Amino acid sequence: MELRDIVKRVILSEKGSKLSALNQYFLEVDSKATKPEIKKAVETVFGVHVLKVRTANMKGGLRTIRGTRRQVTESTWKRAIVTVKAGERIETL
Repeated sequence: MELRDIVKRVILSEKGSKLSALNQYFLEVDSKATKPEIKKAVETVFGVHVLKVRTANMKGGLRTIRGTRRQVTESTWKRAIVTVKAGERIETL
């Protein structure tokens, strides 16, 4: 697995913007990636120093399709909360 394939996207949310004041960022990562792999990938892709990585497997839930009775299951994905060194930022845009 290549380092650029591990980090899929930076998650922009209200909770994530509050944590960015504490130098923490939400990332959607590959579901098979380990914490050391995530750390190395973030340091390489974004050019920051990572202090801590926390991960959580987010279970996909049921979603009703608008206007029909049909329900579909969202896919399960992995979230990483990455703490970077003070004064450094992950550019989201």
